[in-house]
Amino acid sequence: RNNGSGGGAQNGDYLLGFISADTERRIRANDRAYNSQFNYASNYIKTSKYSVLTFLPLNLFEQFQRLANFYFLCLLVLQVIPAISSLTPITTAVPLIGVLALTAVKDAYDDFQRHMSDSQVNNRRSKALRDGRLVEEKWAEVQVGDVIRMENDQFVAADVLLLSTSEPNGLCFIETAELDGETNLKCRQCLVETAEMSQDDSLIGAFNGEIVCETPNNLLNKFEGTLDWKGKRFPLDNDRVVLRGCILRNTHWCYGVVIFAGKDTKLMQNSGKTKFKRTSIDRLLNFIIIGIVFFLLSMCLFCMIACGIWETITGVNFQEYLPWDSLVPTEPLSGATVIAFLVFFSYAIVLNTVVPISLYVSVEVIRFAQSFLINWDEKMNYEKTNTSAKARTTTLNEELGQIEYIFSDKTGTLTQNIMTFNKCSISCKCYGDLIDEATNEVMEITENTPALDFSWNENYEPEFRFYDSSLLDAVRGNNRDVHSFFRVLALCHTVMPEERNGKLEYQAQSPDEAALVSAARNFGFVFKERSPNSITIEVMGKREVYELLCILDFNNVRKRMSVILRRNGKLRLYCKGADNVIYERLKADSSEVKAKTQEHLNKFAGEGLRTLCLAVRDLDEVFFSDWKHRHQEAALAMDSRDDKLDAIYEEIERDMTLIGVTAIEDKLQDGVPQTIANLALAGIKIWVLTGDKQETAINIGYSCQLLTDEMADIFIVDGHTYDDVEAQLGKFREAVRSAGLGHGGAPTAAAASAPTSVSIVTFSESEYQRGLSVEESDTTGGFAIVINGHSLVHALHPQMEKLFLEVSSQCKSVICCRVTPLQKAMVVELIKKNKKAVTLAIGDGANDVSMIKAAHIGVGISGQEGMQAVLASDYSIAQFRFLERLLLVHGRWSYYRMCKFLRYFFYKNFAFTLCHFWFAFFCGFSAQTVFDPMFISVYNLFYTSLPVLALGIFDQDVSDRYSLCYPKLYTPGHCNLLFNKREFLRSALHGFFTSCVL
Repeated sequence: RNNGSGGGAQNGDYLLGFISADTERRIRANDRAYNSQFNYASNYIKTSKYSVLTFLPLNLFEQFQRLANFYFLCLLVLQVIPAISSLTPITTAVPLIGVLALTAVKDAYDDFQRHMSDSQVNNRRSKALRDGRLVEEKWAEVQVGDVIRMENDQFVAADVLLLSTSEPNGLCFIETAELDGETNLKCRQCLVETAEMSQDDSLIGAFNGEIVCETPNNLLNKFEGTLDWKGKRFPLDNDRVVLRGCILRNTHWCYGVVIFAGKDTKLMQNSGKTKFKRTSIDRLLNFIIIGIVFFLLSMCLFCMIACGIWETITGVNFQEYLPWDSLVPTEPLSGATVIAFLVFFSYAIVLNTVVPISLYVSVEVIRFAQSFLINWDEKMNYEKTNTSAKARTTTLNEELGQIEYIFSDKTGTLTQNIMTFNKCSISCKCYGDLIDEATNEVMEITENTPALDFSWNENYEPEFRFYDSSLLDAVRGNNRDVHSFFRVLALCHTVMPEERNGKLEYQAQSPDEAALVSAARNFGFVFKERSPNSITIEVMGKREVYELLCILDFNNVRKRMSVILRRNGKLRLYCKGADNVIYERLKADSSEVKAKTQEHLNKFAGEGLRTLCLAVRDLDEVFFSDWKHRHQEAALAMDSRDDKLDAIYEEIERDMTLIGVTAIEDKLQDGVPQTIANLALAGIKIWVLTGDKQETAINIGYSCQLLTDEMADIFIVDGHTYDDVEAQLGKFREAVRSAGLGHGGAPTAAAASAPTSVSIVTFSESEYQRGLSVEESDTTGGFAIVINGHSLVHALHPQMEKLFLEVSSQCKSVICCRVTPLQKAMVVELIKKNKKAVTLAIGDGANDVSMIKAAHIGVGISGQEGMQAVLASDYSIAQFRFLERLLLVHGRWSYYRMCKFLRYFFYKNFAFTLCHFWFAFFCGFSAQTVFDPMFISVYNLFYTSLPVLALGIFDQDVSDRYSLCYPKLYTPGHCNLLFNKREFLRSALHGFFTSCVL
């Protein structure tokens, strides 16, 4: 990443030759004639599907692509043929037209809303530069290469490269709620060279920079490009770009050149269709419908053969009463054959109601209503933020009642993601514990424990709390090592300071960074100001200005970030990151410090604290100059830029000196232990996938009752090689087998004979309601497994994944630590591929998105990490504890209702339709009907629709309180007991006998 300074550019010629439109995009500012040759998309937006003329044919074409609709259309065609139809076409036309009309009205309404939205957006006004002066034009008229002026509190019309802003240092603040749902302000910064144009329309109008950048894509947080201007080339990244849909905040004005317009903008690129998820009941229904069609054909074939026999033996004697059609040959055998052939199609019409035309419509109505019941549940409303649960899809409700595996993130999902600086280790000394002077023992810190007084610091925060006075004494006593520690905290970050009402506030990308910068501030190391070229801090009241040379960004793979600064002619790299990553890059001669600090790391992790290591490296000017040149080349690369930058970062982030360790507390959310215990009682297996280190993950596992002291053993898989991991898993497999445990880690005999367990704590009321005692056999014993990310790489190898799956499946709890976002998704896919089980993934951050999309059900938590997880999810909740009610109440009810509805639906259809089949034996298999044709046409649509719909939406076998008190009521769901092939056959046989009685 380039920090935007003038020194960051290098001399170079413009790129020559043909630029492939497939790999790169070339734009020249203020030059419509040049840009027009590339035929870039205009800024006109069209999300609607139909026009007045195309609606009817296009909508009907789409609807008849559904197999059920096409089937009934074919029946309707058969019914207009008098020779084979004993029913008027109205019997099929009425229900078919009703279904088509209902869907068409819904589609028309949805498309009308899209038309209105398109019109509103396309007619918004924007200011653009034309020949050096500002003109107002519609958004739809903006083109790629135009320079537009954006003003405070206005939406941005297109994806633009920032040129200049009203704020110092070329900064601007944006709100990205329409893009990613996040309401916290984000900072963007233009290049220093272009910022000098300010708002001089003549200078900006004469700007002719040439941009070469990536082609349109949907990556909101990534942009690669270069700017050629005045014979120099500048690297461009995501920090220089403001996207369509953002709102400008706290910035009077800014100018930018349009790089993507209309359908090419990242907002529109992200509005494509998401992956369609189908429930297990949907898949079963498709199989059943195919079976019913074959059953219908079998009945028609039987009636055809029976008709031929009857006509040959008996029918010839009834010609006076049942005359043959004029098309039928008069010769008896030939005539009977033709009649029988026609009867096949006649009975396909008469018995068509056995294939339910209204089934899918009814299912969608029920699911839609069930989604509203979830949205309206006040018991899943988080009062602190007034955030309710939300069903973001209407097609998966009953799947919530069939979950067997839950994959959960830790930070922000099980914990609050509200970080507080708790302890630290500096120069082999541990700070943060409160020591009793009389006994020299560590005292417990409670809410009533008095915190240190920081009022001597005019920049202190009243809400900041720390209890160990020895750290404050070291700071005020000018302890060199302690000062170095807090300097790293105050300098190594990407936080932006902001003055509000005379008070200094910070805009941080993560709660961890905010907590560390806040800690440094309260201890007297105040981060005051950031510019493209400098960072300013105040140390115990004295101002220190550092020249900012480079920022080495954090990402989930690097797990660290660094800044390179110069002060008083001294170059230094400041780095912070995960302990295992930093330890690999320390000097070889610091083994004693590393060993002692490792003890403190283990201590902090054992207390469930999140740890980061801090390190520094002094740099040589000659080495840095050479490195900076190669860094600049990597930053200007248009292909594999990130990989090249990571390789360059590796060269300089080594031979560092360890400064210390931070320990941040992230408390569990309310009700997490009880929720996990009750979900386990419901037969759901919970896997925690976290990026934290092993000790921290284990401690949190005990805190949330995922791990218990009563467990037979906890397996630790931490091998670094394939053979080590295989040996460990093989050993644990033998331990499980020798214990004679069945699936899930509980004794099979005990599990079979155990009485129904009840919950530990329920949330059926606003306060926690205590249930009955928990059955011991369901909460004690069994195994757990903890596996590290470096071991998981080998465990997920195709040749070892079955072994890993065998061991983990026999464990009550699984914790995967130090895992990457990709590994999270791979673990979910492993279970989906090898187990006939419904999976649910729950998380709150961007690193959980891949896992959420991979699972059958994705649940996002609207917390401190933004809204990316929520936007990718199927359901969103505000707190983890609401997952209990979502699954055990709404999920179980939805599954129970849908299954009962389907059994009822198939029963009534078989009972009604088979009456015609039995009547065939009394009417010479002549395809006559028992009921009035109008009654047949509205039987499913009107007479029997409301009862089954009411049952599917409102029926309750037990109340929500009992659903929570007795979690084992949930188990029929993931065992598929309430609706399966056997239950369908029972319903069909019930209808069969009812039709016999009728």
